[in-house]
Amino acid sequence: MTAKNELRDAAIAAMMRAYAPYSDFFVGAALLTKSGRIYTGCNIENSSYSATCCAERTALFAAVASGEREFEAIAIAGGHHGKLEGVCNPCGVCRQALTEFCEPAFPVLLVTAEGYEEHTLGELFPGFFTNLNGKTGQ
Repeated sequence: MTAKNELRDAAIAAMMRAYAPYSDFFVGAALLTKSGRIYTGCNIENSSYSATCCAERTALFAAVASGEREFEAIAIAGGHHGKLEGVCNPCGVCRQALTEFCEPAFPVLLVTAEGYEEHTLGELFPGFFTNLNGKTGQ
């Protein structure tokens, strides 16, 4: 099994752990570090919507809290009732959070029932702002 397929499977497993009583839209993310570890996250909703945290940021924050700072790729899976449907794009806040640690060429795998679509962070978030190491969006 390739690393990207493992990442896809980990994102789907994380999706099933989502806490989404308000939207019933489950999202899971799996973030691969350059050290080879996979950190997963799921969306965790709250009745005060601004306190909700997305799956991508949950995975990113867990990795950073564990000392990781370099990442290889992320896979994102989502759908209503925990069933994959189409692709689940990261929201703007998650895209911005990823830019803090990832270059524009960073692979973003959008999981589908058949496999995944591969994009780059720069494609999904062109012209992003960051002050880290002089990186700039496309």
